[in-house]
Amino acid sequence: MGFKTADMPPVDPAQFESMPFMERMRMLATHWCEYGFGGPKTNHMLYVYKLIFYVVGGVAVVALTTPGLGGIGDFGSWWGELIVYQKLIIWTVLFEITGWASSSGPLAFKFKPFIGGFLYWTRRNTLRLPPWPGKVPFTKGDHRTTFDVALYVTILATLVFLLVTPGFESSALPGSEAGLLPQWGLLTYVALIIVMGLRDRVVFLAARSEQYVAVLFFFGILSNHVDMVLAAKIAVVTIWMGAGISKFGHHFTNVVPPMMSNTPWLTSLRFKRALYRDYPNDLRPSKLAWAFAHIGGTVVELVLPLVLLFSTNSTITWLAIVGMVVFHIFITSTFPLAVPLEWNVFFMFAPVWLFAGFPASEGYGVGDISSPWLLAAILAVFVAFPILGNLRPDLVSFLPSMRQYAGNWASAAWAFRGDEAEDKLNKHLVKYNPNQVDQLSGAFGKEIAEIFMQKAVAWRTMHSQGRGLMSLMMRHLDRLENYRIREGEFVCTTLVGWQFGDAHLHNEQTITAVQQRCGFEPGECIVVWVESQPIHRPTQEYKVIDAALGVVERGYWNVAEAVAEQPWLPNGPIPHTVTWRSPGYTPAGEHPHPVVRASVSA
Repeated sequence: MGFKTADMPPVDPAQFESMPFMERMRMLATHWCEYGFGGPKTNHMLYVYKLIFYVVGGVAVVALTTPGLGGIGDFGSWWGELIVYQKLIIWTVLFEITGWASSSGPLAFKFKPFIGGFLYWTRRNTLRLPPWPGKVPFTKGDHRTTFDVALYVTILATLVFLLVTPGFESSALPGSEAGLLPQWGLLTYVALIIVMGLRDRVVFLAARSEQYVAVLFFFGILSNHVDMVLAAKIAVVTIWMGAGISKFGHHFTNVVPPMMSNTPWLTSLRFKRALYRDYPNDLRPSKLAWAFAHIGGTVVELVLPLVLLFSTNSTITWLAIVGMVVFHIFITSTFPLAVPLEWNVFFMFAPVWLFAGFPASEGYGVGDISSPWLLAAILAVFVAFPILGNLRPDLVSFLPSMRQYAGNWASAAWAFRGDEAEDKLNKHLVKYNPNQVDQLSGAFGKEIAEIFMQKAVAWRTMHSQGRGLMSLMMRHLDRLENYRIREGEFVCTTLVGWQFGDAHLHNEQTITAVQQRCGFEPGECIVVWVESQPIHRPTQEYKVIDAALGVVERGYWNVAEAVAEQPWLPNGPIPHTVTWRSPGYTPAGEHPHPVVRASVSA
């Protein structure tokens, strides 16, 4: 990989599309093993500059707007001041909700412009995705109105107010010159973002509300700073442990090799190949990849947070803090797709500030909470959605389920019959980012753009869901080569302005809204879609959606059979069971392999 030049797969761009589609997938997946996405390292430097601004800007804003801290030159006086933690949460939320943090830039397939975010959410008639439009009053509709834009701008104004306002003297923290943020202001933000979430779940998730809303809520209602600190501690511990639990099963091991292959500072091809069982013939994860995933990942996220929460020994506490900081440094350094970098940096700061600044041995242990009923309530708030999301992932986004980068995601792939069908998204939708292929084509030409667009699909095939999704494409398209097959996450980010790997944001609700505007003909736009795997079941449920016809088939496949295959499916589609099919519908490309296990009910 060059600093200014891309590392291209070994194919003449002019001949690329003459190859059979699954041969392209094999070549691109194999190339990913050694070079990741293959973009120039200048792409990564954009994120380095952004992180520097995030850190320096956050420190500067806190110092300049909080008189009681003593300014930048007196960092020692900041130690133990809870308002620092409050303001850096607000700064992080502001970074996220405007679109400058997660799901920004080239690693989220936003090339020109660099972000979506506020460019969409301040624009009327862009797509809006209410979570329960038929159940919650005043939330019906799928377009952004003047009210939605005004609500979003009000949220931004509230965050800016909280960020720049000086601390107020509070009985919750007696003796502090810096004070605390006004509780009414925190609760105002919480109320506004919940209303926003009922109108458009995209903005709610983009603000990373699953990370910060409950913490700000407890800061807003509690009257004792010890209780506030313990609520914040329990929040970060449950976030880590939720992520650790979600890494059980088959999925996460498949995440680590392609993530590490995409790491810009890992240049050893020998090491990258060792992440796979038998490169280039067998691209399933090796034992080395398993160790990185579950010893360096799962074990760390399950053990060290408990140590931090209950340790009263300063040495042990600091060792656990260092362990979690190193953990997040490593994740940040890999530049994972969707680039949740600011969140990882904040979680390097959080254990130091909370567990060293307010140690359990000095009155900030779990047993020091003012009421056992309050402790029970705090725990219930922070574990309710992870429990529900792991048992019923169809009801909860993987973000509130605390399944950060666990590989167990709802996923999708979109197929457009030719360039004209895909271009309907540009012609008929109100949006800010053009289709990614057009963003890339403007800079590099259509042939190069197609290679990188399809490399995103190959990346998905390196994960468990991708093999199932491509198996469905084989059955439901007359011929793979007749379609432009796109990674659903990247289609979605141009539709709604943000995406973080949650296919709930581009399910049949979104597809229906797109269809109402674009008017695809039957067979012109096919979406194959799979739900996350529940923690207690060995299967994943899928559906096939023809934009013009709606859902045409439902069924499931065994996850173990998906992870056992190669990304290019040399043995044909993985087996799956059809549980329902729309009357009169017949898949266009019924495959000769015996992939359908159950009789179809109409």
